[in-house]
Amino acid sequence: MNLMKKYTIGIDFGADELQTVLVNTATGEEAASASYKYPHGIITDQIPGTDIHLEPGWALHHPDDYLNGLKRTVPNLLKMSGISPDQIIGIGIDFQGSTVIPTNDNGKPLALFEEYRNEPHAWPMMWEHTAAQNKATLLTQLANDRFEPFLDRYGGQINAEWFFPKVWQIQDENLSVYHAADRLIEGSDWIVWQLTGEETRNLSAAGYKALWSKSEGFPLEPFFAAMDDGLTDVIDSKMKREILPLGQKAGELTEGAAKWLNLSPGTPVATGMIGPQTAVPAASIAEPGKMALVIGSIIKLLVLSKKEYRVPGMSGMVEDGIVPGLIGFEAEQASGINHFDWFIRNGIPGDYLREARKHRITIDKLIKDKAQQLDPAESGLVVLDWWNGNRSILADKDLTGLILGYSLSTKPEEIFRAIVEATTFGTRKIFETFIASGVPINEIIVVPNGTSENTLLFNILANVTRMEIKIAESSHACALGSAMYAAVAAGKENGGYRSIQDAVLKMARLKEKTFIPNNNDKKTYNRVYSEFTLLHDYFGYGHNNAMKRLRNLRDSIIEKKKRLSL
Repeated sequence: MNLMKKYTIGIDFGADELQTVLVNTATGEEAASASYKYPHGIITDQIPGTDIHLEPGWALHHPDDYLNGLKRTVPNLLKMSGISPDQIIGIGIDFQGSTVIPTNDNGKPLALFEEYRNEPHAWPMMWEHTAAQNKATLLTQLANDRFEPFLDRYGGQINAEWFFPKVWQIQDENLSVYHAADRLIEGSDWIVWQLTGEETRNLSAAGYKALWSKSEGFPLEPFFAAMDDGLTDVIDSKMKREILPLGQKAGELTEGAAKWLNLSPGTPVATGMIGPQTAVPAASIAEPGKMALVIGSIIKLLVLSKKEYRVPGMSGMVEDGIVPGLIGFEAEQASGINHFDWFIRNGIPGDYLREARKHRITIDKLIKDKAQQLDPAESGLVVLDWWNGNRSILADKDLTGLILGYSLSTKPEEIFRAIVEATTFGTRKIFETFIASGVPINEIIVVPNGTSENTLLFNILANVTRMEIKIAESSHACALGSAMYAAVAAGKENGGYRSIQDAVLKMARLKEKTFIPNNNDKKTYNRVYSEFTLLHDYFGYGHNNAMKRLRNLRDSIIEKKKRLSL
């Protein structure tokens, strides 16, 4: 074993599992990786160990899952690799945001206290928690009415998944929990606190999820007072105003945390980050002009620029939010792989399942193989992929999906391919909107980030966007990006790097295989994209609100049935 080699650990807290990687700082080689499924998963129905049932839209985590995951995975990295704790020069953490955790002044989550165990508002609200939608709507309206300057940085819309809608929900619906919470803190910052004993707040979460900017800070107290008098001093009483930049050392491992992880006390811990943002440097992106597509249950589109631009429907524009010294833009597609999975679960007939078993392949592979054999536009279908609403560029959660062109001869693989095509059309719509707004983009890099490589999607994406598609090499890009920022926090003198740009040159790689547009397919997809755009604008800009009328009718019927069943 070469004791001169130095390593960092990247830790990615996802929606339902924790992913860790051990990375050689000189080469970016992943020496070991380990994952941990949260035993309690995403809590949407009932608080564990109680008879307390949750309303629709609630999505919680059990705080014990976070630390138990660290205790299980990090020691395994050392065991699998044979690497000594002395070779670990830093730890980096990213977390899906916004995950809001109410704690006491020592950082213990209120959910772990017996008196608050039965209180849903005391539990960590993970990013998929949308029960604060009414608060997000009111916040957006309030910011508009007050001409708050920060709203432009978020495409004119505040999302229910963000920090302050959840905080307002806690304060409005359960005042005892709000008063008991000495701190309201992001998951990424809470983990750093547990490891270092230092309460810090990171720029990534504050900028993208908590309305903070480097030039203006948080919104002023009158804005919070306009929400509710009880929230006037929320920043000073429940949070912190000091925001740490990315790649800085937030603290060092305490004796206790070092014992959990089998690491050395004093190991540097970097400031936390929001998950998808860490995937950007892992995709070899540290300069303007390149867009990262981070594919998960939703698709994040992230791009860097030297200047600020107002992009319709963007979900965030944060200075230093991804790479210090640059503006980090974020846009989102509400339907990602969950859209494809929905069809696999609900749209496949029995004879296809039998065919897959006969050939000893998965149904996922069978439907993708069949879809791959089709030519562009052969299905005669066009889809609006709004199964979860539209985030960018329309920023309208109440829109719903549409499939146009069905006939009695339509086959499942044709529907599946049309859904995939719609996803790429949505990407192109965002891509073109960024360019039209002045943001330069000349390269697209896809980050699968734990999802299986989807050559059908990548080929179609190349033809629809008319650009070569490159693929990040790491299958754990968020965790790798966190490890890269840990190397920056450790510093060059300790075997790390001076900047994330330097780390990218050594630690990030792309796959050799790329996906090149086909001239004939490009022309065909231009014609289909024109039809997509007509439907996109017709339903998206309110020329026909049939989607919303039907949704409202459905909701009223479901509510009526619910009342009658009581």
